[in-house]
Amino acid sequence: MSVTSMVVLGLSIATVLLLLGAFWATLRQDRKGRDSAPPAEVAAIEPPLAAPVSVHAHAGADYTDPRTIRVGDRIEVHGSPARVLGAMHISWQGQQWVEYLLRDANRRLQWLSVEVRAGEPPHLEVQLWTDVPTEGMVPAKSMLIMEGMEFFPIDRGTVAFRSEGDTGNPDRGLLDFADYRAADGRLLSFERIQGRSWTASYAQPLPPGSIAIVRRAS
Repeated sequence: MSVTSMVVLGLSIATVLLLLGAFWATLRQDRKGRDSAPPAEVAAIEPPLAAPVSVHAHAGADYTDPRTIRVGDRIEVHGSPARVLGAMHISWQGQQWVEYLLRDANRRLQWLSVEVRAGEPPHLEVQLWTDVPTEGMVPAKSMLIMEGMEFFPIDRGTVAFRSEGDTGNPDRGLLDFADYRAADGRLLSFERIQGRSWTASYAQPLPPGSIAIVRRAS
């Protein structure tokens, strides 16, 4: 074979190799482009909302407005009679609410908290608190277990209070609190009048219409 023929053959082979390389590069680029193409847009999955801890409602004409409760009133909670022995007017970081001390027909004592929560529009949060034996427990800054249930901290601080009627507390003072919530929405609160021991209670949210004022204090 002549030198000229060998050169032509070599150039032909080189051309074929270049064409194959270009084709292979194009194929890889096309596959890469398909692999890296953004996926079709889908609706964002929002995290699940926290379990409800209260019933939000306006106090309208169809329901007794619990903000009108006064010390000495006789009321009904879910149809069960109770007397309002006293009240604690509480203030914390610009928020204000009232906690009423109730004594039911079995002479059991419970606290009823009534608070207007901010929102658009504002709403009432009414909760009935039942004592929990603490057996010397103190509120932790992390998760704690009460009666086999895990509770996680949500808020803590110190509030100022003013007492009215018979509450068993000073006329004025400071109260430390630590609030917790379980996965099922149950609320647990530790409270301590400064200088005293911690107490704890569970909250039961009350829906509209749960409270009726039977007789006003004279």
